[in-house]
Formats: sequence, structure tokens, C-alpha cells
Amino acid sequence: MQKILVTGAAGFIGFHLTQRLCAMGHEVLGIDNLNDYYDVSLKRARLAILQKHNSFTFLEAGIEDDQAIEKAFSDFKPDIVANMAAQAGVRYSLENPRAYIRSNIDGFINILEGCRHNNVKHLVFASSSSVYGANTKVPFAVNDSVDHPISLYAATKKSNELMAHSYAHLYGLPCSGLRFFTVYGPWGRPDMAYFKFADKMRNGEPIEVYNNGDMLRDFTYIDDIIEGVVRLLDHTATSNPDWKADSPDIGSSNAPYRIYNIGNNNPVKLMDMIRLLENALGKKAVLKMKPMQAGDVYQTYADIDALEQAVGFKPTTALKDGLTQFAEWYQGYYSGV
Repeated sequence: MQKILVTGAAGFIGFHLTQRLCAMGHEVLGIDNLNDYYDVSLKRARLAILQKHNSFTFLEAGIEDDQAIEKAFSDFKPDIVANMAAQAGVRYSLENPRAYIRSNIDGFINILEGCRHNNVKHLVFASSSSVYGANTKVPFAVNDSVDHPISLYAATKKSNELMAHSYAHLYGLPCSGLRFFTVYGPWGRPDMAYFKFADKMRNGEPIEVYNNGDMLRDFTYIDDIIEGVVRLLDHTATSNPDWKADSPDIGSSNAPYRIYNIGNNNPVKLMDMIRLLENALGKKAVLKMKPMQAGDVYQTYADIDALEQAVGFKPTTALKDGLTQFAEWYQGYYSGV
């Protein structure tokens, strides 16, 4: 049994991760500020499930609250930290950029400082496929340059990777960054396209389909994401003995630092996803075609070789099966709404 601190514990990925860790017998401190970026009642419903575990304790706080985070670290003394908290969403970063600086930059430095001063064995933190930005070479690989973000959200996630590397280099803090690719499934985020589509379809409203449906996404089912994260928690980041300063590998370092993609390695056309969702929900979508939105990328596609080599795992859930699971949860959860 280990003591694991999970930030963003009432969020989509943080909730599923915390549930899994508690089931494995670990002692978990969950931190979340329960903000209103999306429906708070959904976050509270997730939290109510977590609070049934005797090994789970909860602190309501934002990671940008330096005093609360410092105290949480010093009181709990975690062995491992999983930082899943962030201000998420590409499009919202156009409307409220300062929220991303507060949570993703100011908050992340508090996590790094907490790890540094409390002898944390391993920091695993959420990055995003959004860091690939303007890149068009696919599949996206961890040793590709990611210096051209096209949203502030992506820029903050790239900043997290750089900040973590500096702490790995300066203080020997083992850090692993996980670039998540379009995570979906039960208890998901209502701001994600598949979830918004389900809401619109349930209400008989048209769904907005950007770039006239000509987009591809590497949809990754939540259970596959959690399996990868759990395996990596115990796979402490190490330095790369073959790393060369004159031709540096971006995904590793001579410090204990690693970057991984976690994706399905199988991009799907947006229109195909919509048809699968229609079948899963038993409802027909009314389509409203729109141009590409600022900050969006045309395609995401994960090269997952580094992940598979590190922990012997790669996602396997087909989108049809994952959307069926989502639809069953969705229709059950909202049946009384």
C-alpha cells in the first residue's frame, strides 16, 4: 500500500484513477476545487462514490492555493503524486485565459514545490495531445518538436512539461508527463464533443459539427487511460543513459524525466464517431455544419511506442464498444433529469 495524492479527484480522469487506486488498497488524498467550469453536481456525484472508500480522504481546494497545497503535502506525506487537476478545454482558453495561468501554471508550481520538499518518489502529471499544435506529421511521437501550440491551453501544458523537467534536473525529482488523447467514457466531461452531442440529441437539438465534419480524433476509452496511468505510477521515471545533449531526445533526458503518449493509436473520422453515437443512444443527430474553430487541430494520432516499451500496455477498446458503455451510463444517469 502506498500513499497517493490525486489532484482533480472529482474530475473525469481523476475520479476514475482514484476509484482504481482505492480498490487496489492504496491510501488516497483527493484534492479538487469543484469549480463550475462544467456541472458541479456531476463532480459531486463522482465525489460521493469516492467517499464510500475508507481509504479515501478529500480536501476541497484549488492547486493554485499555495498554503492549502503546502499543508496537504506536509500533513499527508504522499509517496506518489498524480496531478490530474487543470483548467481544461481548448475553446474556453479563448474566453478566460487567466484561468489557465492560475490553475495550470501557478497551480503546477505548487505541486512541484510540494513534491520537492516532501521527498515524493514520483510525480505523474497530465499533459495533452494539444501540445502537438500545428504539427502535421502523424502519428504524433514524443520525440517530435512541440514548439508551435495553437491554443493557450496547449501552451500551458507544454509549460508544465518544461517546468517538470527543470525540477527533475535541479532536484532529481522523477517526473512522468502523460499526453492524453481525446479521453471519453462514463462519467465524462460535458464540455467534450461526444458528451455535448449526446445532450443535444437527447433534447432533439442540432449538433454543431466543426470543419464540416472533416476532422479525425484518436478517441481513447477511460479504462485504457487508467490502466496506463496506474502502470506508470509504479514505473518511476529514470534518466536515459543514451541521451545526448548535442542531439537531445525530447521525450526523455539525462534527468529522471519521461514523456508518454496515451492514445488509442487509431484515429477515427468525426462523422464516423457521430454515427456510432447515434447507434449507441438510439437517436438520430441533426447536423449543423460549421467552419473550423480557432485553436482546434485537424487530426490527433498517438504514437504509443514509448508507453508500450515502458509498461507493456497499449489501449485496445474500440470506439463502438466505448461509446456503448458511455451511452448506457449516460442514459441511466440522466434518466430522471
